Amino acid sequence: MTINCKGKLLDLSSPKVMGILNLTPDSFFDGGKHQNEDNILKTVKQMLEDGLDILDIGGQTTKPGSEVISADEELQRVEPVLDLILKNFPELIISLDTFYSKVAQHGVEMGAAIINDISVGRIDDELFKTVAELKVPYILMHMQGMPKDMQAEPHYDNIIQEVNLFFAEKIKTLKELHINDIILDPGYGFGKTLEHNFQLLRNQELLGFNDYPILAGVSRKSMICKTLGVNPKDALNGTTAVNMLALQHGAKILRVHDVKEAKECIKIFDSYQSVQIL
Repeated sequence: MTINCKGKLLDLSSPKVMGILNLTPDSFFDGGKHQNEDNILKTVKQMLEDGLDILDIGGQTTKPGSEVISADEELQRVEPVLDLILKNFPELIISLDTFYSKVAQHGVEMGAAIINDISVGRIDDELFKTVAELKVPYILMHMQGMPKDMQAEPHYDNIIQEVNLFFAEKIKTLKELHINDIILDPGYGFGKTLEHNFQLLRNQELLGFNDYPILAGVSRKSMICKTLGVNPKDALNGTTAVNMLALQHGAKILRVHDVKEAKECIKIFDSYQSVQIL
């Protein structure tokens, strides 16, 4: 299973690590951390040394209750950082976390290779068309509601069936536009209760009927913090545990704040998978 990132083939036969670089001042874990060039370059260099496969850059806060900023404001945050990183690490595969066609267009023209969209084209109805024209992989995430209200009263009669139906409808639209490299993100924490998150995790391999790679983004999220009674700062051990479960249930990409620990998790998983059952 491979995805074509602007001519670079990313082989997902062994799971990969996507590192998070938040450029927002109010992200739930690392808000405000990446506001100067030295910090950004130091962070990315360390991620690469730790085994980073993809860097996910985002200029929009999407935590529960957050307000949406404009495409121009998001671009002001993202553009100089993207330029800085690509000048220093030109071979790096960069995913752009955006739901705006304008940001996607500028970002891919500069060198970004994947579009990671939490909104499924619901905020900017030009986004799907833009991704199709840019010919880059698209990360399709499930979310009930929008960030501002998604955690108000999430409800599902059968979460696996409903998320799969959602994916099937959106995949049909994407395929009609000839967007072929599609990655599915269950959207942990996006319009789901604690129980919903663990129901999704337990049945994750059923999503997309094994036809598409799955990205699991659980790093330091509330499903871990609430379960353990800790804050995001103290949720690394829990994140590693849930990442291992995600791998066992079919995840091909782990989206994380902590690259080294995720890479170690994958190494152990690969070793476990490679031995014969006696």
